Amino acid sequence: MKLLSYVLVYRRFILILLTPLLFLPLPLILKTKEAECAYTLFVMAIFWLTEAVPLSVTALLPALMFPLFGIMSSQKVSSSYFKDFHILLTGVICLATSIEKWNLHKRIALKMVMMVGVNPVWLSLGFMVSTAFLSMWLSNTSTTAMVMPIVEAVLQQIMRVEAEVDTNQMSYFNGSTNLGLELEESANESGTNDCKEKSMQVTCSDAQQTASKNEQEKDPEPGKKYRTQRDHQMCKLMCLCITYSSTIGGLTTITGTSTNLIFAEHFNGRYPDCQCINFGSWFLLSFPAAILILILSWIWLQWLFMDFNFKEMFHCGKTKNIREKSASEVIKEEYRKLGPIRYQEIVTLVLFFAMALLWFTRDPGFIPGWSLLFKEYKGYATDSTVALIVGILFFLIPAKRLTKTTATGEIVAFDYSPLITWKEFQTFMPWDIVILVGGGFALADGFEESGLSKWIGDKLTPLGSLPTWLIILISCLLVTSVTEVASNPATITILMPILAPLAEAIHVNPLYILIPSTLCTSFAFLLPVSNPPNAIVYSYGHVKVNDMVKAGLGVNLIGVVVVMLGITTWAVPMFDLHNFPSWANSTNKAGP
Repeated sequence: MKLLSYVLVYRRFILILLTPLLFLPLPLILKTKEAECAYTLFVMAIFWLTEAVPLSVTALLPALMFPLFGIMSSQKVSSSYFKDFHILLTGVICLATSIEKWNLHKRIALKMVMMVGVNPVWLSLGFMVSTAFLSMWLSNTSTTAMVMPIVEAVLQQIMRVEAEVDTNQMSYFNGSTNLGLELEESANESGTNDCKEKSMQVTCSDAQQTASKNEQEKDPEPGKKYRTQRDHQMCKLMCLCITYSSTIGGLTTITGTSTNLIFAEHFNGRYPDCQCINFGSWFLLSFPAAILILILSWIWLQWLFMDFNFKEMFHCGKTKNIREKSASEVIKEEYRKLGPIRYQEIVTLVLFFAMALLWFTRDPGFIPGWSLLFKEYKGYATDSTVALIVGILFFLIPAKRLTKTTATGEIVAFDYSPLITWKEFQTFMPWDIVILVGGGFALADGFEESGLSKWIGDKLTPLGSLPTWLIILISCLLVTSVTEVASNPATITILMPILAPLAEAIHVNPLYILIPSTLCTSFAFLLPVSNPPNAIVYSYGHVKVNDMVKAGLGVNLIGVVVVMLGITTWAVPMFDLHNFPSWANSTNKAGP
């Protein structure tokens, strides 16, 4: 037992020490560039899956090992660490920094929730929609971290008011004054006395049923913070709605999540002649899928935790109105605290729409885009160019008036400060993701230079005898399984250089396999450690691991089914997926 305790304490050190030694015979015995590159891949894969070493540190291994193995020169491998992706990410982070600095994200979330009301069923949908929308432009992690405190405040208010109403109803039956009924009467002062008496009788009858039901629903475990089991189920529902919708929203745009960005950069780098993956084409492909997944997930979670009671969804009873009104006041009060929309928020919103509009209209495909103005330099301006144009504006546009009027009426110059500063940008810039993604690009380049990519493709050729849909399904299930125990960027980085040669070897359009695999990489719904949003929600203490696994299995299944539906229907004419394109042959070359 003492030995086991030492192993547990030093497990990371043991993994760091034994992993390189375990795979060392591979390059020593085979002595080929393919084997040496495979050795690097295996070591990085183990480190990434176990996180024995920080992910970003592991991503630096190609810069160390490829020059030593003679696969790539140090200068060449270093250039792989900074790509077009990083420019795109920089512009997007500038936007995200300004949105969060000026509280525009909170205004959007609260406004959307106010539009749908505070009935728990519709409230969960409102939070899911607002969270998914924010996640399209902000990181999944920051979106969840921003929305969860609002959700927690609303949940606590709903439970507090329900407890007060039910307590008052029980006091009435014990001969005490029923404040709940008094509230009902005051809310209907314009009615006649007869109507009031009738209303009181109906409310008393409802209150008896509610009190009886609540007695049965009471949480059997003493010392818990939930008065009834229904309260606990509602908390679980709301928490899981937030974490799942933050991930689902990230599917929609190229910039919504790092896995989409990694795929786009890897694909455009490997197949430069395709020119078919950009912000507009990805949005048209993934937006319908994300909407379907969001709605079906909402229905699944409602059924799992709240039994999807249609009567309750459209319930208009008076007691319910009291509870909803109180919870609604919390939302409205939070919104009032923001005050009227400010100049900084308006400018950020304008730049946000400008960036989205320029992305959509650059090269939409079905109509001519503004990139035709620079047709002499076709392919030079990309989505990252747009992101950088708008991103730089955040450092130039003043956040305040440049002059002010003194008490004597004199106009004097005021201190100049932009919408965001470089220090603020640095606090939001995910430098670990920058290095991690760069390591993935370097690893992919090493695959090509060493010939490992072609070797994998040749070995996977027999899979061509399987139906294409089955190959796609196997790829989706494989990716979904791996991403539950490994980070999403690490998963896509490891599997992308393998799946692309597979598609080439069996003469299937690479997009047919790569797009669904990329989307499924985000389906890390099962465990708190699967992705940061899950961990944030889990930290609030409302859900247990088995709750997340039970709910996540259903959402995973929904996601895979919808992705399979999308890739076999509306994606086919968009990318001509049934034909093997000529641009996919450009990488079929032997290594050095």
